[in-house]
Order: sequence, then structure tokens, then C-alpha cells
Amino acid sequence: MNPDHPTSQRPDCIEQIRAEIKGYTFKPAKRKKTPAAPPDPEDYHYLFTVATGDRWMELGERQPMPKMLFGELWHEQELCILFADTNVGKSVLAVQIANSIASGKAIAPFAMQAEPAKVLYIDFELGLMQFYRRYTGTDGHYSFSHNFIRAQFNVDNELTRNYGDNDDHLIAGIEYKVKMLKATVLIIDNISCLRGGTESAQVALSLMKNLKMLKNDYNLSILVLAHTPKRRNPGTPLSADDLHGSKLLMNFADSAFALSTSATDHHLRYLKQVKQRSTAQIYGEDNVCLCRITKPGSFLQMQFEGQSPEYPHLRNRLLNQHLLAPKVAQLASQGYSQRQISKELNMALGLVNKLMPR
Repeated sequence: MNPDHPTSQRPDCIEQIRAEIKGYTFKPAKRKKTPAAPPDPEDYHYLFTVATGDRWMELGERQPMPKMLFGELWHEQELCILFADTNVGKSVLAVQIANSIASGKAIAPFAMQAEPAKVLYIDFELGLMQFYRRYTGTDGHYSFSHNFIRAQFNVDNELTRNYGDNDDHLIAGIEYKVKMLKATVLIIDNISCLRGGTESAQVALSLMKNLKMLKNDYNLSILVLAHTPKRRNPGTPLSADDLHGSKLLMNFADSAFALSTSATDHHLRYLKQVKQRSTAQIYGEDNVCLCRITKPGSFLQMQFEGQSPEYPHLRNRLLNQHLLAPKVAQLASQGYSQRQISKELNMALGLVNKLMPR
């Protein structure tokens, strides 16, 4: 295109109208892209910190060793993920961990080496009355540690001006509260509320980068709650692949553990260590932690009751039949019909008929 030609500066819409009047096809001129300015080497001066191996070891000696917050599952200054299916009890466990850290009292059998710390619990799940009922009993409500601070998202007060992505608003709001409260521990329940309902890798990458920056800028210990896929195969062991959405979430995490329901008893749960960087794997496939949701007094919590291999708690057809047969026989002896047994044990009517004593 000749810049000196009188038609060279006309907008494309004008040229298209002229083409239609004259009866020929309009073809917009190709415009050259302005080349990007070359990068300034000074912009990259502080991108990497470089030192010899011995220097890194010297610096490492000066750093305090991260202390356990929830046994080997979560250490100080780690970005940790707790994931589980819906209604398994991950929020119950998360509040229990938050209160443990805030009060400096360990949850047996997990060690808690850190001093009491200020915990900011961002709750996207429960409303006021739902939270109140969970921690209220016949003798009144539970008295939390003053270091436990719960934040509830105010939907009616969302920003109305166009400041960019909604997740950026939430991260900025969380950062503001962390700074204002001088919190050293952050728990987010749950991470799906920060992802805009999407499973794109780009969104996951951006989210984890933001959380990593928060962790580094304020020396935070962060625990984020997440879901397992709805169609997860309950007959296979829990693994990092079961984290709902992009695996980038797991790649950016320092540690992760999962909570699942046992196939032997729908009231029984087990906790499994899935990823760790600060310790060896203690609670793996051959040594998961068993627990139940209980409410002694007014505090809803997980009560831990020993360890077990994971295999017996997976939904294996032959194993389940072996475990269910005595329960079917017991209910049948009490006069339950097959249809009533099916409803009581949440199993297929045909399987009830197969397991009925002859």
C-alpha cells in the first residue's frame, strides 16, 4: 500500500461500499504488523538468582526447618491440596485442622510442631447458619481459638466496575485480608470457586501462580480444598490423577492428601497421602488413616481410629459381597423384606436376592 495514494488512508468500510457500487469484490489490503521492540537486557537482570552449590547449602543452613502443621501431610510454608468427593467431610476436616493450628493443639495421631498461628479460613461453601449448626450442641456452641478467623464471601458486594478477571478480584481480596490480619496460614474452601467454573489449563496455571506468589510474598502456609471427578472409579486406589480438573493444580502443589469413603462402611473414611516434598510418604497405599465424622459436645470433627491398607476399602465386587452377606442375613432374620434390605444397605435388589440365606 502506497501511503501517498489518496485512497490509502480510507477505512475498509468505505472501500467495501465503493466496491459494492462498482460491482467488484472488496479485498482489504494486508497491513504490516509493527515489529515488537527488542527486549532490554536489564529487564531480565533479576529473573534468576544464581549461586554455587556450596552457597545454596550455606543459605539453606540459615533457614529454619519447616514444622509440621498436620503431621507429615502438611508442613509450614507449603501450598497443599486436600481433595475428596462431595459430602465426604473435607470441610469438616479443614475446619478441624484450622482450629488445631490456631490453638496449637495437635489432632491425634498427627504431630503439630508449630506454635499457635493466626489462620484465615476463606469459606465459599457454608452459610452462616450452616456453620453455626455444625458447631453447636445441646450445651451451647463451640468456643474457637481467637486465632481462628473465618471469612465468608459476600455475593451482594461483588465489584461492579470492570477491573478484569473475577478470579483476580478474589485473589486481591484474599491478599488484602491476609495483610490486614497478619495471617500466616490460609485455608481456601474450595478452589473451584476461584476457577470460574472452567477446567482450562490456562485458568489452573494462572490460579496456582497467584497462590504461589501469595505464599512467597507473605510466607504463608496454604491449604486449598478441591473435588474429585464425579465419575471417578471407586475400585481404583486414590492418586494425583483424581484431582478434579487440570493436573497443573497438582504440579504446582508442594503436598497433597485425599479423603475417601470406605466401601466396607459408608460412615467410615480414610485419609491418604498423595504428594509430598518435605518428608517420605507415610500414609500411602499400604497405610491409610481411618476416621469417622463425630460430634463430641458441640464440635463436628474427624475421629481417627488407626491405619489400614487401602485395598479393603475400595469398591471391589467380590469383597463387597463377602462383607455385605452377613448384613443381609442379619436384616433378613429381623423380618426385613428384600426390598427393605435393598433400601437399607443401598444395594441392588438382585444382589440382595443373591446374598439371601437359603
